[in-house]
Amino acid sequence: MVSKTKAEDDKSSEPPSSLIIPSLPEDIIIDILARSSRFDYPKLSLVSKHFRSLVASPDLHARRSLLACTEHCLYVALFDINNSSLYHWYILCRKANGSHYLLCAPSTLPFMYYPDCSVAVGSMIYVFGGVTNMTTNAFSMDCRSHTVETLPSIPIPLVCKFAGFIDGKIYVIGHCYHDNKKNLMVVFDIETQKWEIKPEMEAGFRARDANLVMADKIYRTDYCSRSYVYKPVESRWEKDFMLIYCPHWVKNACVVDDVLLYQDREMNTLKAYDPNMRYWRVVEGLKKLLAEASGSQWLRIVNYGGNMALVFRRTSKIWCAEISLERRQGGEIWGKVEWCDHVLTGNFGTRKCLAVKV
Repeated sequence: MVSKTKAEDDKSSEPPSSLIIPSLPEDIIIDILARSSRFDYPKLSLVSKHFRSLVASPDLHARRSLLACTEHCLYVALFDINNSSLYHWYILCRKANGSHYLLCAPSTLPFMYYPDCSVAVGSMIYVFGGVTNMTTNAFSMDCRSHTVETLPSIPIPLVCKFAGFIDGKIYVIGHCYHDNKKNLMVVFDIETQKWEIKPEMEAGFRARDANLVMADKIYRTDYCSRSYVYKPVESRWEKDFMLIYCPHWVKNACVVDDVLLYQDREMNTLKAYDPNMRYWRVVEGLKKLLAEASGSQWLRIVNYGGNMALVFRRTSKIWCAEISLERRQGGEIWGKVEWCDHVLTGNFGTRKCLAVKV
């Protein structure tokens, strides 16, 4: 009798989805889940094993794409300040009350030694090479299922510094230990899974160099505040004389709607560069937020679905804010803080932020 009661309790402790939605076939359940926010999936996965499998199902993610219900999701690579050699991905989630928090990614995503040279493409994160050592390693992370796949090896062992996506290809820039003045670019075609080696670049490559993709071109500035633009269609570099007037965009920069944004630490402002108008200006409306983030050693910004996400550390807390941007008459750009939340507590620093679409 006791064993029977226990068996009944065990059976009732995890209600099958058929009892929750008894009259609906599985494809209809998937359709309903596909229209739900991805922020609700962690709780939905607790309903039953069946729901947990549905939430992780490729059919669900395919249905979300078909229904145009995909959402942008922020992944943040954090490190323990006392052990900065290892990084782990955290995912920005939303609570029922609308506030946000960072959740440690599943253990299927590996600890990383080099999140710097990574790029988001759709629902995937691609990671290449090493930052402090030469390697040919390359792998991808599927943020829908949190699975990892090894990619074809980089054709040349590199200390990788940058990866940018343009028109179906990922451009990886780095150098070799034996000649760190020689810049190398290799290109990975996502569809064919093949590599191509590009000619060396002209300027020296140093740790302070920065690269980013804007308007389907690669912009970079080097240690000597020289700025260049790479046009993949023409496969050549050109000098850009406007970027040198504001050379400190080396760190804390991103691109939103083909406008370069970066946090100027010296002036404690957010500055914007429009490559079409070819001028710099200060983004207005963010003095209070930037004052709160002032002095943060690990501040990072990233394009977050057409808005800008700002992640920073203050005392022992990680904060995140979402900022919408508006162009006004006269070329002014104004920022509006949509929300700013304390998302994690601990002795963490921020290394890399990427927004994927899932």
